[in-house]
Amino acid sequence: MASLYLDNAATTAVRPEVLEAMLPYWTHAFGNPSSHHEVGEEAARALADARARVAEVIGMRAGDVIFTSGGTEGNNLAVKGIAVAARLARGARHVVTTPLEHESILESVAALERVHEFTSTRVPVDAYGRVSPDAVAAALRDDTALVSVGYANNEVGTVQDVAGIVAAARERRIPVHLDAVQAAGWLPLAGLGVDALTIAGHKVGAPKGTGVLAVRGRIPLEPLLHGGGQERGRRSGTENVAGAVGLAAALELAEREREESAARVRALRDAFIARVAALVPTARLTGHPSARLPASASFTFAGTSGEAVLLELERRGVVSSSGSACAAGSDEPSHVLIALGIAPAVAQTAVRFTFPHDLSASLDAVADAVAASVAAVHSGP
Repeated sequence: MASLYLDNAATTAVRPEVLEAMLPYWTHAFGNPSSHHEVGEEAARALADARARVAEVIGMRAGDVIFTSGGTEGNNLAVKGIAVAARLARGARHVVTTPLEHESILESVAALERVHEFTSTRVPVDAYGRVSPDAVAAALRDDTALVSVGYANNEVGTVQDVAGIVAAARERRIPVHLDAVQAAGWLPLAGLGVDALTIAGHKVGAPKGTGVLAVRGRIPLEPLLHGGGQERGRRSGTENVAGAVGLAAALELAEREREESAARVRALRDAFIARVAALVPTARLTGHPSARLPASASFTFAGTSGEAVLLELERRGVVSSSGSACAAGSDEPSHVLIALGIAPAVAQTAVRFTFPHDLSASLDAVADAVAASVAAVHSGP
């Protein structure tokens, strides 16, 4: 079997159409969009156009869109920026999140606690990784500044009840930030009712180092980066015009193809999960069986080492991962799997497969490779 890349939750290849859209802004239209001459103004027009196109996809206003360097910066700006602004405006010192979140959210919350004397509540999740909107409602306080949750988990693919969470927070007039980094291109982004939304370009076919945080204009936001006042004063620094254009192009393409891609990939994924379960007795699917990203299948294989399985899979031409690329190399079990109640020793056997939008062929050969790889390293009876 030829080498097959199945780690698309970590990053995707840049789409040719995106490269083509970006090229002029690296060459003849290379100006600084803050410069008041024709070269700069051409770049400024491209930036404004990209902002409007992103806003159209996510169902927000162009003025809400802040271009960032990716998901980590976007999540930091959302959590710290909204929370600190709420503290300055009304003395709020509490945030609500879950134990499943990406490190950029969890570490931002920890920084608020350490530097700004905030407290936090991490609402527990069930064995599938779902958080109850009622539990979110119960965690809210008069001094809550923000609710920050992931739309879909990066390791196990579980999709949250965003409508229920938004409704719970809206009753108390508390803003909701949604980390949509993994969901973009697979799930709807418009009409969610959230107050802030994070996207990373490299998950949808744009280059690494591109991203968006969209924050509704009524939500106060304290910037992390100060300087020239770009992005309406919310994120200073010379804008990456080519990156913004590429992200807009990638997001439009992904949204245009989303429903067809999701249905096609979901069917292939479900057949893959069924075949792995049939071939590997120790395989246990992690995350929700149905409320999960169409392109995500993650397992534990008790009696193995996840890293050893990955090496065997790569030897057989399958490139996958043990979980979040941001935690690669860590000896600690995944905090996501621990939050699901999975024992640490079993959590360290995890393997994640995440599929591309253009997947069209059966994954039977991959399932066979999984079975052979697990058998090669299994240490149990």
